[in-house]
This record gives sequence, C-alpha cells and structure tokens, in this order.
Amino acid sequence: MTTPRPTVPRQIWVLVAAAFVIAVGYGLIAPVLPEYARSFDVGVTGASVIISAFAFCRLVFAPVSGRLVHLLGERPTYLTGLFIVACSTGACAFAQSYWQLLVFRGLGGIGSTMFTVSAMGLLVRLAPVRARGRVNGLYATAFLLGGIGGPIIGGLLAGLGMAVPFLVYAVALLIAMAVVYLQLRDVGGKPAGQGAAHAAMTVREALAHRTYRAALGSNFANGWSALGVRVALVPLFVTAFGGGPGLAGLSLAAFSVGNAVALTLGGRWADVRGRKPLVLTGLLITGIATAALGLSESVAPFLIVSTVAGLGSGLLNPPQQAAVADVIGSRRSGGTVLAGFQMMSDVGAIAGPILAGALAEHVSYAAAFAVTGAISLLALPAWLRAPETLVVPEQSAAHTAEGGSEAGPDPAGDGRVSGTHGPPPPAHDDHRR
Repeated sequence: MTTPRPTVPRQIWVLVAAAFVIAVGYGLIAPVLPEYARSFDVGVTGASVIISAFAFCRLVFAPVSGRLVHLLGERPTYLTGLFIVACSTGACAFAQSYWQLLVFRGLGGIGSTMFTVSAMGLLVRLAPVRARGRVNGLYATAFLLGGIGGPIIGGLLAGLGMAVPFLVYAVALLIAMAVVYLQLRDVGGKPAGQGAAHAAMTVREALAHRTYRAALGSNFANGWSALGVRVALVPLFVTAFGGGPGLAGLSLAAFSVGNAVALTLGGRWADVRGRKPLVLTGLLITGIATAALGLSESVAPFLIVSTVAGLGSGLLNPPQQAAVADVIGSRRSGGTVLAGFQMMSDVGAIAGPILAGALAEHVSYAAAFAVTGAISLLALPAWLRAPETLVVPEQSAAHTAEGGSEAGPDPAGDGRVSGTHGPPPPAHDDHRR
C-alpha cells in the first residue's frame, strides 16, 4: 500500500519565500565583496579574511543562538537576526577602511546565525516526517534560485559603485523581515513550559548518533567548499581569464544552476530512497568537481565544472539536513543541536578561505581547489558507517501515529531507535533556562 505524499504546510512556503529574498540579496554582494575588500589595499589573503570574519562570528555566536531559540522562540530570534544583518550590511556600504569593513561583516555574522538556526528549527518542527527531504530541498532551492540571479545582478550593480549591492541587500533583508512578521504571527513564538517528553535535545544526546556525527563532517566540508572557498576564491580566480565582477557573477550563477537542478530531485529522492545514498553521491561529485576547478584554463570548461560541483552540493544538502531532523524529531526542541550542526559549516567556511587563499597566493589556485575537493572526499567514510535514518512507509505509519519513532532503527549504533532517544535529559542539561 502506497503512503500518500504529505502536504507542505503554508508556513514553510512563507519561509521559502523569505529565503528567496535573502538569497537574492546575498547574491548581490557575493561577486563584489572580495574586490571591494581589495580596494582597501589588501592582498588575496586579506580579502579572504573578510569572508572568514562573517563565518567566524557565526561560529562564535551559534551556541548563543541555539539558547535564544529555546528562550525566545524561533520567530523572534529569526526577525532579530535579519534586522542585525540588514543594519550591518548597510553599514558596509559606508566603510571607510578595511578594518571597518571587517567589523561590519563580522557583526552581520551574529545576525546570520540567529536567523539560520531559528529557520532550521522551524523547518524541523513544521515539516512532516516523510517530507523533510522535500522541504529542505525547497528551502535550499529558494536560496539557490536567488543565488542564480543575485550574483549576475550584483556584478552589473557593481558598475554603479561597489557600495550599491550592499545597500540593495539591506533593503532585501528588511523585506524578508516584513514577510515573516506578517505571515508567521502564530508560529515559533516564545515557548510555553514543556513537559519532560518534549524537553530540548542536548548536543551530548545527538552526538550519540552516528548519523549526526557524520552530518557534522559533511557540513564542515560543505562550509569549506561551497560557503567559503567558492565565494572567496572564484571571483579572484576568474581574473586569470581576463574577467571581472561580471564573469565572477556568471561563474557563481553556474554553480547555483547546478544546485537548483539537483535540489529539484534530490529532496524528493531523500524521502523515498533514504538520506545516506544521496549524501554519499553528493560528497563524491562535489569533491571531484571542486578539485577539477583549479585545472580549468578557459571560461567554458570552468563554467561546466562549476555547474557539476553545484549538482553535487545540491544532492548533499537536503538529505544531510533531513537526517539531522530525523535524529531530533519534531516533538522536541533542538536549537543547540542545530547550532552545533551549523557551527561545523562555519568552521569550514572560516578555515577554507584562509588556508585555500594562502595556498592560492603562495602555491597555486590548482593546489587550493585540490585541497578543497579532498576535504569533501574525507567526509565519505563516516557516512559509509552511519545508519539510515529514514523510516520505510510501513514503519512510518506504525511509529509516528502516536508520537513514536520518526527515524530508522539504531542511528546511534547502540540498539536504540531514533525518535525515542531514551529517557528525557536531567534538569541541569541544555534545556535549562
């Protein structure tokens, strides 16, 4: 008997729309940010540090963001984070020195981790179990569709002055704030007192699951490659082809096109075929294609390989995020667990631009992209050992009808079933306020 495909709730479509607006704005500044930083008379490494500063502040503030979700609720945390990023991005347009730009981008990282963790919490809470891959695919697709047009528009706006994309991005964030504020009034507010059965999951609990540990490694690789090196080095690498911000925007858009194509099917496949096969495939494609970027010697091959790398990343993200949601379950809060998952991406996004930027400056771009591709391949062994967390249709109805397990058997490898997580954590754990 075929299990009907769950309907995506209206609130998730609101989050998807807001993600699209945010992504368009971010795409505006991505092609110009490294060159904008270099306009303050710094080298490749200095420009890469601007990218890493944003991720560094996201990393440092992530644990606080997770606790804010527990204390204030997802929606207030989300709105506050967007407002902080809007203000800091607008300030970047008026930076008078490299150090001012560095501080403003760093402050934006604080707001970014707030709305990222809270949005992930809302997706976990609102998405039906057997639609988690599809929901994460929709959310990521919104970002990627915005990423397709955003970099191209940003490259064109740079002709009006490098500060212009920052101002437009700030306005886009304020629009996203308005959409969420008006449409999600009754969702993700300040949490009421929770019983023991719904107590917040602790990071220690999540780390007992092999799948969560594997997801930490793959998210680190994704942060290093897609969020760090791609943004920091690709705009500089294309100058070897005689291109500028316009070509940089086109190359970033090619990556986004590959992502969008993969996300269309990847999220759905993750809900039918399982999380693990898609993650393994995505890591393999991403690693090989990223390493090949540095071997490109002309525009056409570079754009083709960029598109393939985007395909790999698109296959990776929805299933790994759905697997983390499986571990948490929709009946428990997982702000700190989600923050830990995000932190690994930020660690990669910090280390990637700095180390790969230094390799590009002192060795070659080929070496920088080769190391980046190897990082993705190194995440494969942990996923090979990780259990599948998706419940087959027959199991799903039995386990979830009355609040039972939402994931596959024994993700921790210790005989337990995901979704039950054993007894609730003691009162002194992470859910204490």
